[in-house]
Amino acid sequence: MYTNDIKNVWEAFKAFSTEEVEREEEKEILFQCGVYKFTGEKLFHFDFIRQFTVYEEDDYSHMEQLHCEFLFKPTNELKKLKVEEWSIDYDNIDNFFNHIESLQEFKIPINLKPLKSEIYQEEI
Repeated sequence: MYTNDIKNVWEAFKAFSTEEVEREEEKEILFQCGVYKFTGEKLFHFDFIRQFTVYEEDDYSHMEQLHCEFLFKPTNELKKLKVEEWSIDYDNIDNFFNHIESLQEFKIPINLKPLKSEIYQEEI
């Protein structure tokens, strides 16, 4: 699978998001997009994120996030798009995914070709 094919990555991410994670009380999935300067230059970020709580034995240790991130040149059309949606704000994961797929913030970028894509996990 080419990571530049956003639609394939999205489908794989949705499937991964429904997988059970040991000791996970609630699935924490985030969709966010907007123009940010995280990389040192202003780019449009289109990001699917799954957040995990990590425990050492029975104690909370830290949180981590797995990102599927696509970066675009911030065109006039993309500059208008910005959203942050958490799955925990929805009754279930299917309602969350259906809502995300109905957003212009999702529909427009998913059909574009990104400058760059990255899949990475980080401690937050």
